[in-house]
Amino acid sequence: MKSKTIYILRHGETDYNRKGMVQGRGVNASLNETGFEQARKAGRALSNISFDHVFTSSLIRTHETISQFDLRDTPLHAHTGFDEISWGDQEGAVADFEAKNLYAATVNGWRAGDLTLNIGGGESPIQVMNRQKEAIRFLMEKGGENVLICMHGRAIRVLLCWLLNYPLNYMDGFPHHNCSYYSLVHNTNHFTLRDFNRTDHL
Repeated sequence: MKSKTIYILRHGETDYNRKGMVQGRGVNASLNETGFEQARKAGRALSNISFDHVFTSSLIRTHETISQFDLRDTPLHAHTGFDEISWGDQEGAVADFEAKNLYAATVNGWRAGDLTLNIGGGESPIQVMNRQKEAIRFLMEKGGENVLICMHGRAIRVLLCWLLNYPLNYMDGFPHHNCSYYSLVHNTNHFTLRDFNRTDHL
C-alpha cells in the first residue's frame, strides 16, 4: 500500500484574528488583505506538490485561502468535520478581561484532563474529535497520495493529537499561525509527523 501525505494548513488572517476577537465555527468571517497575501505565499510554497484532493471546513475563510492556490482540476471537498471548535455564546466577542479569564480557565481545565469542558455552551475537545473522525474517514476513502486540508487553529490542535496518538490535553503543544502548515505521512494504520508548524514561507 502506498503512503499518503496529508498537509494540514491553517486559514489566512481575518479581522477577527487581527483584533483578538473570539472566532469559532459560529463566525463565518472572510480573509482580510493580509490573509489573502498569506494564502498566496502558502500556495506558492506548496505549488510543487500535486494534490489529489483538497479538503476544507464549511467556513468561508478556508475556501478563500485555497482559492489562492493553483489547484486546476483538483477535486475540492468541504466537510463540517473540519470546522473550528464552537465557542458558544462567546463567538464574536471582544477578548476583554472577563473573556480572557473564562478562556484561560477552560484551557487550563483541558490541560488538566477535563476534556468535556466547553465555553458558553459550545463544543468540548471530545466533541470536536468525534466529528473530525468522520471527516478523516471521508478523506481516507477518497484515496490519493497527497492531500491538503485547510482548517482552523484549535481544530488543528485537536486533530494532530489524536492522529498522532497524543492525549488531547497535549493539544497546546501544537502551535499554529495563519497559513502555517503541518504534514503527516500515513503508512498502513500509522501517522508520523514530517513538518511541524512550517512558517518559513510567510
